[in-house]
Amino acid sequence: MKLNRRVFIGSSAAAATTLAAPTVFADGHGKPRVVVVGGGAGGATAARYIAKDSKGAIDVTLIEPTRMYYTCFFSNLYLGGFKEIDDLGHSYGGLAAGGVNVVHDWATGVDREAKTVALAGGGSLPYDKLILSPGIDFVDGAVEGWDLSAQNAMPHAYKGGSQTELLKAQLMAMPEGGTFAMVAPPNPYRCPPGPYERVSMVAHYLKANNPTAKIIVADPKEKFSKQSLFQEGWANHYEGMIDWIGADFGGGNVSVDPNAMTVTIDGEVTNVDVCNVIPAMKAGRIAELAGVTDGNWAPVNAADMSSKADGDIHVLGDAAHQGDMPKSGYSANSQAKVCANAVRGALTGSKIFPAKFSNTCWSLIDTNDGVKVGATYEATEEKIAKVDGFISATGEAADLRRATYEESEGWYAGITADMFG
Repeated sequence: MKLNRRVFIGSSAAAATTLAAPTVFADGHGKPRVVVVGGGAGGATAARYIAKDSKGAIDVTLIEPTRMYYTCFFSNLYLGGFKEIDDLGHSYGGLAAGGVNVVHDWATGVDREAKTVALAGGGSLPYDKLILSPGIDFVDGAVEGWDLSAQNAMPHAYKGGSQTELLKAQLMAMPEGGTFAMVAPPNPYRCPPGPYERVSMVAHYLKANNPTAKIIVADPKEKFSKQSLFQEGWANHYEGMIDWIGADFGGGNVSVDPNAMTVTIDGEVTNVDVCNVIPAMKAGRIAELAGVTDGNWAPVNAADMSSKADGDIHVLGDAAHQGDMPKSGYSANSQAKVCANAVRGALTGSKIFPAKFSNTCWSLIDTNDGVKVGATYEATEEKIAKVDGFISATGEAADLRRATYEESEGWYAGITADMFG
């Protein structure tokens, strides 16, 4: 089935069919209150669906510091010249029009006993159910020589917006025949194919504008998502331009010097012109402040995405330790619908449907050369468990690769409409 905006939204709506039941469970204070922290694929979707499907029976507040959300997914296409930065930006006006109280502020703490969320601007918001969808933060010291103070010299560009624009500006300013380096992250991390689509898009830009430039990838992993597809594409489109150094060849033994603009891989120092450092990741800090993390991530119950530390807190998307699903915008959106249905059911008595999840990750290698990987999942007592999956094949015909890319365009239009209304 060809995926387009209408199909994506239609399938989403089916997964969250409304059986409105206005009975409310609000702990003696009027309408039940849901607070959502984080306005990305997980949080925006959950807030929108709870507000829409409860038909005003639940007060929904979304806390998000930015007024314009730039998706990290599809940001590589901006680096490659296939998108403009404005194509990736989305406001919260649609959510507000749909009944969500949007608060542009930072959530700085959670009092689980009082059931309140503290705000940087002062005051706090009470909740009956709290949904945390804060995305990622970076693990301190994950790459020797790099911390957040170096992100302007060596950008991570793994959160959409200004970092993405900075990396694009640095790419455009590279000298003729210069060197672009990437330090890839260890598992698990946001969007498993993302670094390698980025390599493809950087190569696409350089091939057209700086064809003698080189790309070095230092990778702590022995293998990566869609590896055979990417490496086939790199050989076909960018022969001799990309040097991927995996763990077997010292790719995990890396340090950087942002002042000298050098990268040291397994003892060999290289002068570089641009260095994209994507460090090891962990759940966004508010999850840790709420006390729902165990290690770097927040364990959840697969049936409703509730925290294993607190049944009144749910954790979505990249921050969650949930099982087999990759950390992706599609996964977060899928998890958000399961969570929204469960939260609404708990607060209003409406029917709760069995949890079903799905994910697809598309990647663009070159013009009209798109590939994908995906799967369906179910909730078990232990985790979100993979049911079945699919992946593009090497050697596919050009018309199929073009159709796969066009499918991804339809998905992007659909999911952003699903998130923001």
